[in-house]
Amino acid sequence: MNLAAIDIGTNSIHMVIVKVTSGQSYEVLVQEKEMVKLGVGVFANKILSQRAFDAGIETISRYVQLADEYGVEHIITAATSATREAKNGREFLDRLIQDSGLHPQMISGKEEARLIFLAVRKSIDLKKQNAMVIDIGGGSTEVVIGNKDEILFKNSLKLGVLRLLDWVGNEGPLNKTKQTTLRKYIRDIALKTMEEASLAGFSKVIGTSGTIRALGEAALEMTDVNIVNSVNAEVVKVKDLEKIVEKLLELPADRRTEVKGINENRVDAIHLGGMLILELLHLSGASEITLSDASLRDGLIIDYIERNRPKLGDLVEGKNIKERSSLLMAMRYETDIEEKRHVSKLALQLFDQLQKEHQMNEEAKELLHNACLIYDVGLFVNFQDYQKHSAYLILNGRLRGFNNEERVMLALMARYHRKSGPKKKHKEFHTLPSEDQKLVKGLVGILRIAVGLDKTKNQWVEDIQCHMDEENLDIRIFGAAAMDLEIWEAQRFSDVLSKFLDKKIQILKG
Repeated sequence: MNLAAIDIGTNSIHMVIVKVTSGQSYEVLVQEKEMVKLGVGVFANKILSQRAFDAGIETISRYVQLADEYGVEHIITAATSATREAKNGREFLDRLIQDSGLHPQMISGKEEARLIFLAVRKSIDLKKQNAMVIDIGGGSTEVVIGNKDEILFKNSLKLGVLRLLDWVGNEGPLNKTKQTTLRKYIRDIALKTMEEASLAGFSKVIGTSGTIRALGEAALEMTDVNIVNSVNAEVVKVKDLEKIVEKLLELPADRRTEVKGINENRVDAIHLGGMLILELLHLSGASEITLSDASLRDGLIIDYIERNRPKLGDLVEGKNIKERSSLLMAMRYETDIEEKRHVSKLALQLFDQLQKEHQMNEEAKELLHNACLIYDVGLFVNFQDYQKHSAYLILNGRLRGFNNEERVMLALMARYHRKSGPKKKHKEFHTLPSEDQKLVKGLVGILRIAVGLDKTKNQWVEDIQCHMDEENLDIRIFGAAAMDLEIWEAQRFSDVLSKFLDKKIQILKG
């Protein structure tokens, strides 16, 4: 099973694509990063600029295309501080939903902190130590303390390199007076959090994020440390970081790349990030920091695997890509998969026993089975009219293996599994070719009865037997318990199948 995670950060937008190899591990297939700088100006103006808005949409659309090429079955997407704080942040996410079929989470700073710590715990051996993890982003800085078993403290500070850039007002060098003012500003915001963090206790400080790694790499270059592939787990002395930051503060933006380890994409605010990490390290009393290449996107993947570990084995073993994709959607929206398999069992019994009458083929049977797995995913959104939410999620979700026509039919089956049946006045149904309209009516008719036969969610109906003559269809149900509610519900929703077969339907206990 291939998964992707997209981190819509304030400074950069990242994507990682992984292959889940077990309920506990994965291997990275590809990593992508684009420094879109979504948050430039946001903290001063509270608006994502049109340039950043368009660049963000374009970058994420390209990532989705790449994920498709890798056969990704689910993309986890999280947006952080710039999107949270921009007045048009919701509009940005709505465009992503519309254009890419993604369902991004706008996560809180504390949730971001938790996810980052999950990733760090996988990249650095904490042994029996409590560690403080600091992650500097474009709009916020996360501070977490924990160990290999639990998180003891977490908070998010409204301090980040682009937020500081908006506060300072320009990219140029900072004289001593401006440096003093900025240090006081950082300390005023960070002091309470750092004091509370210290009470939790820690013996190690770990730094993540591009800003900290870039500064750390520059300090390692300065001390002639040979960096083979990654700076993960490398230790940097605070005194060496101080020398790097002092150089950066003196240089104009266009000359900051003269410091080895600093690339041109970071020259606008890397000096401010340097001041920020130094103040936090001074407040923590640390003399060194361990670098980590862990990230929010890694945390998103780890969290997904941990939450869904009991189900991953079954999902990976779906009989084909369509069933696997439907099961993934059911899992994503927290549907009871065992219950849906039971509904499918009843629906397929009806399908098989009525085959001579309805004359639908094996492709229709497969469509019915998949519809049974996902017809109520809309409950994740809201109970009110959840069948409409289900239809929207199915139509706009990332169901792999189905063509557009099949997705439309699956959405309509979810739409009509309860309340009213198909009507020509409904545009989505009316625009289907007549053959597909007929197919939807037949499949919906069967689905409605199967769902009704599990009214109490107890899976009491074990078997079905259909008896038919010219005018009547008797559906006899068998089970060990009283099934009065199941009979009542299935009878109530037998109208669509009755009209489709042109027979009077009666649901009876066997």
